[in-house]
Amino acid sequence: MRVSIHSAFLPHDDPDVALAFYRDVLGFEVRGDVGYAGMRWITVGPVGEPGTSIVLYPPDGNPGITEDERRTIAEMMAKGTFAMITLAADDLDGLFERLEAHGAEVVQEPIEQPYGVRDCAFRDPAGNMIRINQVR
Repeated sequence: MRVSIHSAFLPHDDPDVALAFYRDVLGFEVRGDVGYAGMRWITVGPVGEPGTSIVLYPPDGNPGITEDERRTIAEMMAKGTFAMITLAADDLDGLFERLEAHGAEVVQEPIEQPYGVRDCAFRDPAGNMIRINQVR
């Protein structure tokens, strides 16, 4: 039996800004852009890897959450503590420079971690933490 990751979900608070970041800065291809009731779900993923995607979703689109929960989610997104994803790059320094040049919020410059990974960290426009590992 084979199990793989098909998609991960990250919230956005502005679909156009999220799309520009993931498509134009990170270089992901757009696989879907679906609107419903004034909200948008945008699916992006690495070029040449059709089996792995990120769905950028409106947190208000979750059915059954309360107003208090919506406020908590908005507060956590603003602080960058609601969602996180780890990506991998074959040129960590080049990607770091590209993200920095596009104004992404730097959390950590590229460093060798004591647990054997070289990585860096940013926040996307919605505040989601993005860690990027160097592929060796």
